[in-house]
Amino acid sequence: MTSRTSGKPDPDSDDEAADAPRGANERLAIDFVHARGQHLRWILIGGIVGALCIRSLGTLGQVAGVALVAWGLWNAWKFAQTFRFPAGTVVVAGDDVELPRGLCRGAPTRLRRADVSAVYFVRRAVPWTQAAPVLVVEAKGEAFIYPRDWFDSESDQRRIVDELTPS
Repeated sequence: MTSRTSGKPDPDSDDEAADAPRGANERLAIDFVHARGQHLRWILIGGIVGALCIRSLGTLGQVAGVALVAWGLWNAWKFAQTFRFPAGTVVVAGDDVELPRGLCRGAPTRLRRADVSAVYFVRRAVPWTQAAPVLVVEAKGEAFIYPRDWFDSESDQRRIVDELTPS
């Protein structure tokens, strides 16, 4: 069954795949969006403001400056990771599922669709440091957690939920 941009089935299509179970011949691939700009911003803020605090302020300010420089170094490491590895892609192709271990974390985990035990959103119980909703995919005793800011739009998260939820 082909679909238009509205996401509703096209009544004029005469695809014979409409009788097949959902996901039988379809491939869904959703790319993550890396946070390279956010990491670069924190590198600059941590480095410049931290160095100024260390140089100009008293003991408490110097401790805060060291913390800012450390935060800048951590973001420099994360920034380097965005060049080493691709952001990641969730792939659902037939009975195979590829779930990234995180943002810019290397090779994804390959699973069977039957290994996925639950797929859901966490909307309210999310730490203030993460954008809600958070997509959670439970498979083989692990929880794969994907915050909203890793996706282009919330509809990408919804498509993954719709594809992995058993019909």
